[in-house]
Amino acid sequence: MLVKTKAIVIQTTKFQDSSLIVKCYTEYGVKSYFLKGILKTKSKKSKSKIAYFQKLTLLNLVAKHNDKGNLNYIKEIGTEHPFHQIHTNIYKSTIALFLSEILNTVLVEEEENILLFSFLENAFIWLDTHDNISNFHLFFLLKLTKYLGFYPKTNQYKNAFFFNLQEGIFTNSKPRENYLTDKKLNLLKSLLGTNFDTLHKLEFNVKDRQEMMQALLTYYSLHLPEFRKPKSLSVLQNVFS
Repeated sequence: MLVKTKAIVIQTTKFQDSSLIVKCYTEYGVKSYFLKGILKTKSKKSKSKIAYFQKLTLLNLVAKHNDKGNLNYIKEIGTEHPFHQIHTNIYKSTIALFLSEILNTVLVEEEENILLFSFLENAFIWLDTHDNISNFHLFFLLKLTKYLGFYPKTNQYKNAFFFNLQEGIFTNSKPRENYLTDKKLNLLKSLLGTNFDTLHKLEFNVKDRQEMMQALLTYYSLHLPEFRKPKSLSVLQNVFS
């Protein structure tokens, strides 16, 4: 089936010596595309094609989508939104590396989810076009849980003393294990009470960001059995230390 779709590059994997397999999140869900011979030559034209497949790049595709489980093929390609900073700014490129690794783990469904695609597209455009991005990855991870099915239940969260990571609920009864309270709880409440355009108002220091990151990664691991700690986490923490 020949389709037109926007796509977000998640991961590239070298196949043999000259080809790539590119995993994208599209308006049709997760799709993997086989790019035969794209690495075969070092011509300017070949390098130009490879540049399309940097992490989180937003593309316009005309592609042949096959049955589930099979690789797909790109017929035509263009850039939906050319990034100006995500691949050149060290802070933004590090966030892109980290989030692409997260998305590669958690996005597995070959079903369309327009709301999720729209969230990802708008989030990465925001990242590319704004400067105050030190807390972006934390807010992104929290918002992403809404589309993965385990966003925190926020009923009366402002007055709660605990957040139960296992159940995803705020409570005044102390859970037996896997919970946030005191400073970490207040950090989570701060994230819940903001949006992308007010992220700069969060007064998180380096330690706050690291503690919130560990809490969010624990939250993901409790709700997604396949989730694993990103290898790029240490790079992210070093850049934002």
